[in-house]
Amino acid sequence: MKKIVSISLGSSKRDHEAEVEFLGEKFLLARRGVDGDFRKAQLLLREIDGTVDAIGLGGTDIYLYSKSKRYELKYGVRLMKEVKKSVVVDGSGLKNSLERKVIHDLNLQSGFSFKDRKTLMVCGMDRFGMAEALVGAGAQVIFGDLIFALEKDMPILTLDELEVQADNLLPEISKLPIGLIYPVGQKQETYAVLEEKYTKYYRWAEFITGDYHYIRRYLPERLDGRIIITNTVTPADIEILKEKGLRYLITTTPDIAGRSFGTNVLEAVMLSILGKKWEDATEKDYLDLIEKLNMKPRMVELNPDLPYTETMKIEELLATSEKVSKV
Repeated sequence: MKKIVSISLGSSKRDHEAEVEFLGEKFLLARRGVDGDFRKAQLLLREIDGTVDAIGLGGTDIYLYSKSKRYELKYGVRLMKEVKKSVVVDGSGLKNSLERKVIHDLNLQSGFSFKDRKTLMVCGMDRFGMAEALVGAGAQVIFGDLIFALEKDMPILTLDELEVQADNLLPEISKLPIGLIYPVGQKQETYAVLEEKYTKYYRWAEFITGDYHYIRRYLPERLDGRIIITNTVTPADIEILKEKGLRYLITTTPDIAGRSFGTNVLEAVMLSILGKKWEDATEKDYLDLIEKLNMKPRMVELNPDLPYTETMKIEELLATSEKVSKV
C-alpha cells in the first residue's frame, strides 16, 4: 500500500485518514495539521521523509503564479527543503490543470453556465488557472486578493489587472510568513469580524469560488441560493454551508471517504502513480491521469428551493469600494 501524507499548517481538527484504490492500487491518505506551528511542521516533515511515497504541503504554497511568472514563497520553500527523500508537492500543478477542467466542464452543464454570471473569486493569485477559466467562460468576475489577503477594500476586475497586482505584490508577499496573509491554525476554525468590506461581495455574487479557508473566514449569516466552488471541505463545513442557505457546494476534488482532500494530496497521489519528479510532470500528464482515474468534482445540492436573489448591481458595489490602478 502506498502512503501519502499531507502536513498542513492548518488546524489539527481537520485531520483525516482514508484508504482508497486508484487504478487497482491501494493508497493510505492522511492529513496532519500542526495548528500553525511552523517548527512542528518542519519536525514532522523530517520524521516522515523517506517513510512515505509522497508528501503534500497544506495550508501554504511553495509557488504562486501570475500569468507569465512564478514566485517562490520563502516559508513554503523552507518546508520543502526539509524533505530530502520523498516527493513533495503543494498542489499547484494539479490546480492549474484540474481546476481549469472543472470550470470548463461545469460551463457546459445546464444551470451552471458562467456567461455573464456574477462571480466572486476570493483569491486569483493562488489559482490563476481557475481565474483564466472563469474569465474565458464569460463570467463577470471580481477577484478578492487585496480584500481577503491584505484587508484592502479594493476589488480587481480584470485578468490584466490581476497580473499587474501579482507582479507588483508577490515579490514582497512571498517573503512573509504565510499566517500573515492566509488563515492557518485556529483561524481555520473561527470567523473574522464581519465587516461590510467583506460581506458585500458575497451578497453581490451568485458564484463564490476559490480557496475554502478564505471563503469561510468571512461567511455572512445568510447566502441564500449561492453556489460555492472550492476545495477541502469536511462534513462539518457542509453543514455550515447548508445552514447559511447555499444552494450548491461543488468541490474541484472528489469525495473520498466523506470529505474532499486538498489538491496537494491528490497531486502527491498522481506523482506516485506517474513515477515522476514534480518538476518533470506536465499539464498533459495530469489531464491524462484525471481521465484515467475518472476524477469528477463533487456536487452537493444543499438547499434546492432557495433561489439566488440579486442584492445590488456591480455599479452600486463599486461605488462603495476603493479603486485599484487601471491597466
